[in-house]
Parts: sequence; structure tokens; C-alpha cells
Amino acid sequence: MFITNDIKYVGVNDHRIDLFEGQYDVPNGMAYNSYAIIDQKIAIMDTVDAAFTHEWLDNLQGALEGRTPDYLIVQHMEPDHSANIANFLKTYPTAQIVSSAKAFAMMKQFFGTDFSGNGIVVGEGDTLSLGSHTLTFVTAPMVHWPEVIVTYDSTDKVLFSADGFGKFGALDADEDWACEARRYYFGIVGKYGAQVQALLKKAAGLDIQTICPLHGPVLSENLGYYLNLYNTWSSYQPEQEGIMIAYTSVYGNTKKAVLQLAERLKANGCPKVVVNDLARADMAECVEDAFRYNKLVLATTTYNAEIFPFMRTFIDALCERGYQNRTIGFIENGSWAPLATKVMRSMLEKQKNITYTDNNVRIMSALNEESNEQLNALADELCREYIAMKPDNTNKNDLSALFNIGYGLYVITSNDGKKDNGLIVNTVTQLTNTPNRIAVTINKENYSHHVIKQTGKMNINCLSTDAPFGVFQKFGFVSGRNTDKFEGEEVQRSDNGLVVLSRNINSFMSLQVEQYVDLDTHGMFICEITEARVMNDRETMTYTYYQDNVKPKPETDGKKGFVCKICGWVYEGETLPEDIVCPLCKHGAADFEEIK
Repeated sequence: MFITNDIKYVGVNDHRIDLFEGQYDVPNGMAYNSYAIIDQKIAIMDTVDAAFTHEWLDNLQGALEGRTPDYLIVQHMEPDHSANIANFLKTYPTAQIVSSAKAFAMMKQFFGTDFSGNGIVVGEGDTLSLGSHTLTFVTAPMVHWPEVIVTYDSTDKVLFSADGFGKFGALDADEDWACEARRYYFGIVGKYGAQVQALLKKAAGLDIQTICPLHGPVLSENLGYYLNLYNTWSSYQPEQEGIMIAYTSVYGNTKKAVLQLAERLKANGCPKVVVNDLARADMAECVEDAFRYNKLVLATTTYNAEIFPFMRTFIDALCERGYQNRTIGFIENGSWAPLATKVMRSMLEKQKNITYTDNNVRIMSALNEESNEQLNALADELCREYIAMKPDNTNKNDLSALFNIGYGLYVITSNDGKKDNGLIVNTVTQLTNTPNRIAVTINKENYSHHVIKQTGKMNINCLSTDAPFGVFQKFGFVSGRNTDKFEGEEVQRSDNGLVVLSRNINSFMSLQVEQYVDLDTHGMFICEITEARVMNDRETMTYTYYQDNVKPKPETDGKKGFVCKICGWVYEGETLPEDIVCPLCKHGAADFEEIK
């Protein structure tokens, strides 16, 4: 199978395996990917699992068409990718192994030799010429082993991504990529989000048209979709608005409460409710769902003055993988001394940015009037923003939303008649309260200014302090003229038809433009409020909070060059090119400063 004119797939499918890494159920098997780059010199990218030695060598022989490979590039030393290094050298003894120093040390452990007579050690930024193809090596420590490197072919613009962007399932499995890639990521790579983020920053400076992982399909279309998912997963942000309920139940009373809560959440407008019985569901699937959605309810019984074992296993799995940036509620059951909520909270106490519900549920053996009321209160608290967005909500004039205006940061949404748009601003001001008028000032160079001047309407989404950096990347770093910032999303809309952000806001207001003031480089829109709703009580994101807590700190230690003041991307070099464009935020040379 050809990946490009010069790159061939030589990997194998494994349908014999039942548990990957001895723990993950893989009903559709696994793919162990290997690639051959055919040039003046030939490089083979990784080997495959020991169970497929001869099938892989046969694939190589067919791809080489009588030629001999010059290099075996070992990106990752897990045995499902490296088991056939010795067999490769027996077959092609003149070939050289290209890998990191740590990988050669591991070869000594696995094979009793480090193959030093055939070895070429590479590190960050090293290159290897094959003729017309030049390979550049990028270190990726702890993604998810310390020796990992990834490889970029600048000729065909291919990133060989090691275990990154992999998934469960053989290549001939007909299944959704995201579901099994998500389960793979959080099961195997999830603990190492910071390291994945570091690798994504390096990749942002590369022109990538194809991603070749060591598991799962080659990715060559809509790469932004896969990159955005990896950015979301590795920054520990929710992927989707919804509530997962994870429960254990001995005699059915806790289950009854959980099912009742699920129905109430749906009635309150929650867009997605997922219920998982931890004793029966695939634990890896449960972990995947917990990271997928932005809210979680844990429901279990007190068990030997502790919690039910399956719940302990589940919470341990979340903590091990750095669970954070979520809202959590609790349901506990106990016939004489309920302790489950206390135990669960203590297990989660070291997790970052967890918001706990004020309302939780205590069941004494079985639901009664009091615990039913607690259940309803929990459902209402978890769904406050969903209730606020229900079409029949009676309070569409909650002017307490005005209290969330300060020197804050806001997403202004609009629509040009074909697609929705969004823009970050920090220039929103209440002018009068009788009647209520709002002023929004927007740079004329922004596409949103053009759209709002034509349509005369906009929404102000008041960002709350839980908004991640990805929100600012999405709405502040790219233009809506050539980018659909809501592509593929299920969006919520206010009465004026414009988008309301589904999370990371505490309120929104719909505005109708009454007057326009030309301020030379900017335009001021003076507006009346047509709708105002409050979603929650979270604090408004201020510019200072963004600078101190959200915007990534530039990684400039030991580097010489220039740093983008907008997003922190570093250009290493003596002189900043006049025509430079930051690959992350797309800002030009004027927004760079020299590293001191």
C-alpha cells in the first residue's frame, strides 16, 4: 500500500490478540504499523510485534523489490514495535539502526546488545538524508516512554508520529476513529498530557500533510480535526458538553437513584447523559467517558467503612491520568454510617481545578422524600446553564448578567449569513442603565467588525475563569473570514439566532446595534440588550487572570531568539525574519520580542 509515491506501508494486522498490553479489550484487533521510505537510500520505520516476524519480513521483501534497506529507524522501544530489530539485522546485516541514545540503552536490556556496531544516535533537530527525502528527528520524551522520537519527512510532509495519534483496532476494522483513539489515548498516554502538549508545539511549526502513527490508520485528510482532539485531550479539557454518571449498586437502590437522576438531567436540558455501571462496563470505556464530558457524578455505597471496590478502581484510574477541569457531584448510600462521599472526595483532593457541587445526595438504604429532594437539587445545580438555555425559559431578561461586565475577556459571536463567527475582545462597557446600553469596540481589521456592521447584531459571551487557552487560540488567533470556527460543532443559539458558547461562560447577552461610532482604527457599536441570561456563578475571566493563569509561559530557558507575545511560540535564530508569521496564532513580526 502506497502512502505517497515513495512511502509504502509494510505493517501487519493482529486479529489474534484479545487484550492489548494485557488489560485493554480490543475486539477488533490491533495494527502494528511499519513503513518503508524508498529513495536513493532506503529507511524502514520501526518493526512489528514478535508474533508477526515472517509476515512483516515478507511485506518488506515485497516493498523493496530486490533492494536492500540502508536504515532501520526505531522511534519507540515497546516490543510491539521493536521486537524484530535483531531479526531485521539478521536479514539485512549491512543496515544501520537510527535511534535515540536511550533507545540504544533499552536495546541492551531487551536483546543483550545495543547493536553499537550498526548504530547511529540522533537527537533533537538531527537530520538524515536519503537522497530527495530529508528526515528530521524530534525528541518526544514520555510520549509515552522516555526514549521516543518522532520523524518528519520534509519532502512528502509526513510526520511519523510513533504512538501519537494511534488507536485500537486493526486497519480493516470498520469503526469510528475518535472513539477508539480516545480510549487508547486516555488508557495509555493520558498521564503525559504536558509532554504531548510540548510535542504539539513542536509540530505546530511543521507543514504536515500526512500523519503515520504506529497504530491505527494513516491520517491524510482533515488533520485539524485530529490535532484539535489531541490538543483538547492533552490539555485535560472536556471534549463535549454532558454529564457522565458512574455508579456501583449492591441491591439496586443506588442504581434506582442514578436512573432517576439521569431522567431529571435529560428533562433539564442536558445535551448528553451517559450512565456507566462500573461493575459491568469496560473500565477503559468508563475512563474515556469521564474525560470526554465536562461533568461527572460518582454514586456508590459505603462498603466496609470505605467505598465499593469498582468505584475505588475507577477513581484511582482517573487520578493516575491527571483528571482535572471538571465539575463533580456525589451520591452516597449507607444503611448506618454513610462515608462514601467523604472517601471519594479525599481520593480526589490532589486533582486540579475540580469544582464540587453544593448539592449532593445521601441515601439511607433506599430513596425517601428527603433524598429525592436532594436528588432534584443536584440535578438542578448540574443543569443550571442548560435550564437557562431552554427555549421556554421565562427569565430571558436577567440583567444581573451586567454584573459580569468588567475589564474582562469576552467572545463576541456573529453570523455573516453563511457561517457563525467568534472573536475575543476585552472592550465591553455598560454605558447606561435606563435604558440598558452596552458599547462594544472592535478593531476594523477584524472580520467580525465587518459582519456586525452589516447585520447589526451580536452576542456577548462572558468568559469565566475555567476557560482554557484553547478558547483564546480558537477565537483570537485565526480569522473568521477564512476559517469556520464552529465547524462540526453542535451549537446552542439565543433568540436572535446567534451562537451561545456551551461552556466556559457565566452569562451571555444578545445585542442589537443602535448606533455606530467611527474611532479611526476601531469602531464602537452602541447597543441595546434584547436578551440576557446567567448560566452560573463562576467568576468572569479578567485580562490579568488570563495573563497570570491561562496564557502559557514561553519556554525560553536556554534559547536564543524571539518569542511571540501573543501565544508564547519561540523562533530560534539571530535575526527575526520581517515576513515571519507565528504558526500558532498567525501574528506577524510586530508581535515578537527578543528573548533576554
